[in-house]
Amino acid sequence: MALSSLNHPIENDIPSQVLIDFPDNRLMIDLCGEFDRNLTAIENKLSIQLIRRGNQIAIIGAEENRQDAVSVLQGLYQRLEMGRSVELEDVDRELRMGSASQNSEAMQKNQKEMFSSDRVELKTRKKSVEPRTDAQKAYVRSMLAHELAFGIGPAGTGKTYLAVAVAVSKFITGEVDRIVLSRPAVEAGEKLGYLPGDMKDKVDPYMQPLYDALNDFLPGKQLAKLIEEKRIEIAPLAFMRGRTLSHAFVVLDEAQNATSMQMKMFLTRLGEGSRMVITGDRTQIDLPRGVNSGLIDAEHFLRHLPKISFNYFTSKDVVRHPLVAAIIDAYDKGADR
Repeated sequence: MALSSLNHPIENDIPSQVLIDFPDNRLMIDLCGEFDRNLTAIENKLSIQLIRRGNQIAIIGAEENRQDAVSVLQGLYQRLEMGRSVELEDVDRELRMGSASQNSEAMQKNQKEMFSSDRVELKTRKKSVEPRTDAQKAYVRSMLAHELAFGIGPAGTGKTYLAVAVAVSKFITGEVDRIVLSRPAVEAGEKLGYLPGDMKDKVDPYMQPLYDALNDFLPGKQLAKLIEEKRIEIAPLAFMRGRTLSHAFVVLDEAQNATSMQMKMFLTRLGEGSRMVITGDRTQIDLPRGVNSGLIDAEHFLRHLPKISFNYFTSKDVVRHPLVAAIIDAYDKGADR
């Protein structure tokens, strides 16, 4: 890739621009995406204009934004050179993480080495998963390095999704013999009444987000077989009492809705060769008034213990629709008044 800067207008009233050469036309097509959708995403995020000219892309806009665009485009192109695809989520990840780490000349010279060594990737049967923010990357690394990790933050930040991805990755490589996923069966602010069917029919609606994550990582038939063989278990928190979970990857989701006694009970299930991840959002507690959240108590009691990591997310880490981050910020500001 060659980079050049033009400090004079190429047309009337057009500000300074930067030109990037991409020697491989095939890779450049993949870089731009179908109907240039990847370029459009970069333009919208950085408030710049990107113009394709043969094997070049002209970047027009404010100098700081041009520099960010150069870093993002170079990072995505190097991803393609390594034989990997570029989808919109990869563009989003590079926009969130790429420009901040690639500013100096020395870093740019070794960019390819940095890209391969700094990248965190989780392989599952259906797809590879990569963190899309710095907080997500730190969270994944802490789950890989610690036997007990907490992920605390607002909805849409990938806490549960990444925890299940790590669980499936470790299960596939044989590092654990089974996966145990649990949630408190607490209604979100409304009484649903008695549900029909057997016990599985009654609790499955509460567990659906965990099934959704698993379906993203494992083929349907294989997932059904693993659940039937009890090598993957999805169960309400109340069903964990009295068990010792050995050689398992254990995830407790929506932990803010566990009571203090339930949280202590669950944490003490940790057995030999197991890893445990606790996820929750302190702003979405659905427990009855006057009942302490086990997540908040665990954070208070355990934060200074060694070999336990606490990872925090903010609205900046939301990877759902952009409006979700704005909604979270609006509610946070309202709560502060």
